[in-house]
Amino acid sequence: MTKCKFLIYALGLLASATTLQSCLDDDNDKNGLYLPTAIVTVQPMDDGTFQMYLDNNTVLIPSNVKKSPYGDKEVRALVNYYDESPLGYGSDIRSVKLNWIDSIRTKMPIVIDQPEDISEFQNDPVEIVKDWVTVAEDGYLTLRVRTTWGPSNKPHYIDLISGTNPNDPYEVELRHDAKGDVGGRIGDGLIAFNLNKLPHHDTKMKIKLKWQSFSGPKSAEFDLDMREVTHDPDMNNARNLMPLK
Repeated sequence: MTKCKFLIYALGLLASATTLQSCLDDDNDKNGLYLPTAIVTVQPMDDGTFQMYLDNNTVLIPSNVKKSPYGDKEVRALVNYYDESPLGYGSDIRSVKLNWIDSIRTKMPIVIDQPEDISEFQNDPVEIVKDWVTVAEDGYLTLRVRTTWGPSNKPHYIDLISGTNPNDPYEVELRHDAKGDVGGRIGDGLIAFNLNKLPHHDTKMKIKLKWQSFSGPKSAEFDLDMREVTHDPDMNNARNLMPLK
């Protein structure tokens, strides 16, 4: 999918195969091929290959794809794969066959200088869905969000803001600017934020997330394991996000 689109869900499931851009072809189509089996961090390597972090400890090495479809960008992605390692394989490094991979919009948080600078960001309501893809791992906060999309099909803007609490850079706030595109259908999407470059002195951090929901202010806490970033993610920080047509 393009950088300016949300990955939209319907009734909690991927709507169809056309919702995803399959970067790989496979002649052995099976039931469930179009559903994601995991969410990963795609990490490019210096030799041009790539690996995928399944969680804070497990690394997946694709046997059938050598070059990352995202070049030298580190991104979060949905994948469909099957494990080539035998059952009971004890290593944290596993060989897998990749059926398809589809990137999630991956951004850096915005760090503001003064807490009052948060007022510069619109605060239209958005819900965060408790789901397997709403997860904090590998230094990333990945969120499934839900909001209304109006008939104008205007791009929505969404950011994660750090600096609202000068004493805690890991108290962050999600801000959503619908650009007046409200009152229409309800749609879900995925977005990920790379927090590894925020200041930290330990690999284990606690994230406090705040947001404006349709029923008022809400907050949640996540335990997050950090890691050293060896490749920069998409750094353009463009903020426009659109539903699929």
